[in-house]
Amino acid sequence: MALFLSENDVKQLLTVGMAMEAVESAHRDLALGQAQDTPRARTRLPQTALHILQGALPAQGVLGYKAYTSNRSGNRFLVHLFDAASGRLRAMIEADYLGMIRTGAASGVAAKWLARPEAKVAGVFGAGWQAEGHVRAICEALPLECVKVFARQADKLAVFCQRLSEQTGVRVVPAASAEEAVRDSDLLGTVTTAAQPLFDAVWLSPGTHINAAGSNALIRQELSEATLRRCGLIAVDTVATALAEAGDLLPLLEKGRLQPRQMVELGEVIIGRQPGRESAEQITVFESQGLAIQDLAVALRVLAAAEATGLGVEIPLQ
Repeated sequence: MALFLSENDVKQLLTVGMAMEAVESAHRDLALGQAQDTPRARTRLPQTALHILQGALPAQGVLGYKAYTSNRSGNRFLVHLFDAASGRLRAMIEADYLGMIRTGAASGVAAKWLARPEAKVAGVFGAGWQAEGHVRAICEALPLECVKVFARQADKLAVFCQRLSEQTGVRVVPAASAEEAVRDSDLLGTVTTAAQPLFDAVWLSPGTHINAAGSNALIRQELSEATLRRCGLIAVDTVATALAEAGDLLPLLEKGRLQPRQMVELGEVIIGRQPGRESAEQITVFESQGLAIQDLAVALRVLAAAEATGLGVEIPLQ
């Protein structure tokens, strides 16, 4: 029978390292032609929206989808995982925590492949739910010594930094300003819902890698045109998803200053088809919109861990 896994089950089973391995495998499979991913579809009502991401990882034996609703009362996430050979439901998994860790893991994988390996200092914009996964993943990916976090609510920021310092073993500290977060950082992460650019391009140091994780709708923009023009490499989950959702890239695309063929898919770097970073001075960026196959790969590993430990509740469906 299929298993139902609750948020609490997922929290007991899922680690950042597990999620990063899963996300990297999904991007590798996609680049090798062993996966399919369909960009997010949305159905909107005045009070509630339904979002669906679907895809398949036949090399890993699964296909499925993540569906979630967004409402003023909150967001609700479920991953449905099916066996690729039989079509049978294997699991239904509550996926708020799973999605948070998966989103962070994508930034961790991008940092692993695109940041300078000796990176020591990171700057992060945002101290919310998604920013937690982001900080945990970049600390897993790189030998960071300090993470500077900038957010508008000082009391919330202080609590966030203390908690993440304890979780990661890395010094996570509040930044007094956006400029302080950016200056002298080897790695930057933007994990906000901003509609306007968060920082001035002149603050960037040569060799910085940027993970832009918040601009997953055309009404959002975290990076300025000037910042993107300084980037020698613009990496994306997939070109199709970036064209549909990457608010950061829309101004450049509309003006013809960026062409789709100039975007590099992360999986292409992972399998060596594209070179990735080409010098220590090059500024790089990864625009993260999120893929169904990332969720499916993580869910598959959570399911395996649940089956090994006996967690979950059987669903009476064949």
